[in-house]
Amino acid sequence: MKSVVLRLATSLVAVIGFWMLVWLPLAETETSAAERVEKALGDPNAPVTIIEYSSLTCPHCAHFHIDTLPALKERYIQTGEVRLVFRDFPLNQRALEAAVLAHCSGPDRYYGFIDVLFKQQASWATAEGLGPLRQIGRLAGLSEEEMDACLADQALADSILQVRLEAQETYEVNSTPSFVIDDEVIAGALGIDEFAEIIDPLVD
Repeated sequence: MKSVVLRLATSLVAVIGFWMLVWLPLAETETSAAERVEKALGDPNAPVTIIEYSSLTCPHCAHFHIDTLPALKERYIQTGEVRLVFRDFPLNQRALEAAVLAHCSGPDRYYGFIDVLFKQQASWATAEGLGPLRQIGRLAGLSEEEMDACLADQALADSILQVRLEAQETYEVNSTPSFVIDDEVIAGALGIDEFAEIIDPLVD
């Protein structure tokens, strides 16, 4: 049993480290506490902005992040044509707790952290208690004291819930993932070809 746990821990450390290297060059740094729930990848001056509303416990959101986002990054974000804004839309308490920990991980580790959360979603999203989620937090470099303080930060939780409320009021978002592209709201985990059909006419 110990060897299985050790292999899992080693695997998670490797994944987190790898995705820090992949995401960090694209990620924007937070500029103030008020902006800490707003995360974006890509050139701020990109001709197309995609706003993604996502819940960390949503299987369809995991599908997008694991299967489609890497191609979207390579094809449009790294080329400066698209800026992707990630906004939390937690569907339940566990998704809110995961989002809070992700924001507490810091801007340098944020995207690597949520990537691991999506990849390991089955291990923590429906588990009893916060043990599996805290394990991922520890492997991402958060101490028990930091996680305790983070999970008790009601202001941060409220700011994440406010983002969800604004999505409902502004765009009538009611499911995840939902994407706002050129003021059009599109629900569902689109594939890269479906994104291309929408993006290409906007950048030509």
